[in-house]
Amino acid sequence: MDDANALEGAAQGAASVQLAESDSALRACFPVFHELRPHLTEDIFVEQVGRQADRHGYTVVTVSADETVVAAAGFRPLESLSWGRVLYVDDLVTASAARRRGYGGLLMDWLVAEAKRRQCGQLHLDSGPQRHDAHRLYLNKGLVIVGYHFAAVLD
Repeated sequence: MDDANALEGAAQGAASVQLAESDSALRACFPVFHELRPHLTEDIFVEQVGRQADRHGYTVVTVSADETVVAAAGFRPLESLSWGRVLYVDDLVTASAARRRGYGGLLMDWLVAEAKRRQCGQLHLDSGPQRHDAHRLYLNKGLVIVGYHFAAVLD
């Protein structure tokens, strides 16, 4: 077993994965999400997650160690002509103080299993070009870079 797998195994033994299904659970994971989405306040985060859940099936999943959220992801089901049924990961973050302990890998494994459980043929996510550590995780988990993401800010 290499060092990365040993760390991930250690994290898996000490961590729990669960859905954040209440406002209090969302508030508990906000500090981790805030590292990825610093423009959000806690109240706006809880409100927006609720709205996205109602309208788009957005779901938040967390990894906790010692009763503290150390990683989190937000995802939703999508279906398109180009991809078919996919699980799209909008947000995935590990707390900076908890990185390199396997929590992100544990979360990725859970997301892949959830995609299969939901009978999705693919899992997709976008990642900022500066997030090199995240890219290493995704590539190690078998994801491949399949394209570019383009955007325009509209007034």
